[in-house]
Amino acid sequence: MIENEQAEEIFLVLDDKLEKTQNVLQEELASIRAGRANPHILDKLQVEAYGGMSPLNQLGNVSAADARCLVVSPWDKSLLKSIEKAILASNIGITPTNDGNVIRLVFPELTEERRKDLVKQVKRMGEDTKIAIRNNRREAMEGIKKLKNAKEISEDEAKNLEAEIEESIAKSVDAVDKTVAAKEKELLTI
Repeated sequence: MIENEQAEEIFLVLDDKLEKTQNVLQEELASIRAGRANPHILDKLQVEAYGGMSPLNQLGNVSAADARCLVVSPWDKSLLKSIEKAILASNIGITPTNDGNVIRLVFPELTEERRKDLVKQVKRMGEDTKIAIRNNRREAMEGIKKLKNAKEISEDEAKNLEAEIEESIAKSVDAVDKTVAAKEKELLTI
């Protein structure tokens, strides 16, 4: 149990930052397609509609028709051209087909080379996330050091708090490694 309010605040901020960092990684990984149709790859897609830009998921329904086909069903059929244009501009590497009612996105099978490129990209994202986690650790350690130098906590308390920070960081890095490994396995599974 942490006695000092300022030290407790440091831990609350650290936990919040670690959680947000991992959530960002998971969102980024969800946007990488693994040969299967995943509606999340269109999550960040903005469509010009009604005089402004709107997220696709607010303009219609995005669903997986089967393992390799996404179907975009806009609530307003007049937006089909705008949605198709946004998908083409998004550079996801898939050409949409518009039948006048819905837009279909058929995902081709990934080549072995493309899978390996995606795995490298996933590993790079994992490393970037670990760097962010280490930066969070540095900030928390500096906060503890300031408290120790200001004589608000003892030397022993500082050592214990630093050990707790290291433990939190180790858990966070382990979670990132597991997330990256799971995505790698998904990408390499044919």
